Amino acid sequence: MDAKAAAQKILDESMVGTMATVQGGKPFTRYMTFFNDGFTLYTATSKQTDKVDELEANPHTHILIGYEGEGFGDDYLEIMGTAEVTDDEGLIDKVWNEALEGYFDGPDDPNLVILKVQPDAMRVMNKKGQPPQDVSL
Repeated sequence: MDAKAAAQKILDESMVGTMATVQGGKPFTRYMTFFNDGFTLYTATSKQTDKVDELEANPHTHILIGYEGEGFGDDYLEIMGTAEVTDDEGLIDKVWNEALEGYFDGPDDPNLVILKVQPDAMRVMNKKGQPPQDVSL
């Protein structure tokens, strides 16, 4: 399987990853739940979070997704991307699911926004001891 197909498989099978932003000139990482459409990632959040402020000041992000905790040989993705904060109703409808009900009053909650991440670069990492594989986007 080539790097692009391996990356798509990881995105299609993994939802939880880490997302890093810059806070006060230093990296800050948190776990997020991601949805994908091809290589574009989406995640829901409240517009009242630090990460929204951080991304509005500096839209660059770094995401790790796919690692399953089995150890050496677990392949995962390292994604360098640019995030956009949006309240686009179409994207909210696309991402909305029951798991978000614990955080928001519904898809019309005024605090609900979507972080849309376009990858600038992507690598498949730790694939059975192989060197990182760049994904052509």
